[in-house]
Amino acid sequence: MSTYIRKVNYYETDKIGITHRSNCIRFTEEARLNFLSEAGYPMTRLEAEGIASPVVSVNCEYKHTTTYGDEIETGVALTQHTGVKLSLSYVMKNLRTGDIVAAV
Repeated sequence: MSTYIRKVNYYETDKIGITHRSNCIRFTEEARLNFLSEAGYPMTRLEAEGIASPVVSVNCEYKHTTTYGDEIETGVALTQHTGVKLSLSYVMKNLRTGDIVAAV
């Protein structure tokens, strides 16, 4: 299990101050790259070794909204590794409220 923490930026919110839902996917991508780096496989290493790491599918269940300045903790867990395919799950939590923001 790996955790990645980041603050919601102002530009990631909409007119009423709520983080736009599309940013959850961007946040998971940041968490995925952090997970790989912590495991000793930053993208620079993977690319140098000729390994591609495309995201082929995403399913996100939105639970609660976040706003500018909220700190979001994204937990990343390995759910499957076949030698060819790596599957990860993500749980995003608002550190201020304790609410689960999304499950991916």
